[in-house]
Amino acid sequence: MNLLTRERVIGVDISTGTFAEHIAVFTEWAHAHRSSYVCCVNAHMTVEAHNDPSFAAIVNGADAATADGMPVRKAVKLFHSVQQERVAGNDLLPALLVEAERLQLSVYLYGGKQEVLDAMVARAAKEHPQLRFAGVVSPPFRALSEAEMMAEAERINASGAHIVMVALGCPKQERWMAAMKGRVNAVMLGLGGAFLLYAGVDSRAPKWMRDLSLEWLYRLALEPGRLWKRYLVTNSVFVWLFAKEAVGRLFSK
Repeated sequence: MNLLTRERVIGVDISTGTFAEHIAVFTEWAHAHRSSYVCCVNAHMTVEAHNDPSFAAIVNGADAATADGMPVRKAVKLFHSVQQERVAGNDLLPALLVEAERLQLSVYLYGGKQEVLDAMVARAAKEHPQLRFAGVVSPPFRALSEAEMMAEAERINASGAHIVMVALGCPKQERWMAAMKGRVNAVMLGLGGAFLLYAGVDSRAPKWMRDLSLEWLYRLALEPGRLWKRYLVTNSVFVWLFAKEAVGRLFSK
């Protein structure tokens, strides 16, 4: 089952389809233990892919690359006339937990600090008492050796996990998932900051700000020291790339 088509936006092939269709496809892959991975693409990831061809190959080699950020969603609409819904990691995580409980699919959490993982499990236990976590792992911050990667894949497979939610930060989590494809018999999703939001560590921008593509401004106000470069510099590069592609498409007609 794969209802999702792909449309190229600034060098990245974005999956199109409704949010519900994405969830249906991902749970189908999970049920079949299909080794697959999903990238949630925002402006930051688009710029990373533009700057690094090897990373672009990883994103475009994903089984799905969702329109996580509003600028990416709007680019799909403008360049391809597709009324694409936003399919953000922050929304995928809770929606997949609901479906995992309903369909009896087990979930493996990989990445982030142990206290964040503990908070996620505690919340899920209250909201989804029938949900089973196959594993909860806070890996070392350093790069893993090939032997450690193989051992981790074996642990995940032995756990019987259907869905592996990964939070190592971009681009590390995408590189990890690509390296694990063919080794891990589950659908892997790079969800990054969605772990912090679900755990209650981070807060989310009001819906009106998200609808106006201002979620980045809300996050920047909360963590200016850590995020200023990502949002001010990276977003500026994205706007330039967006404009360049728009002009190129205009004159190619």
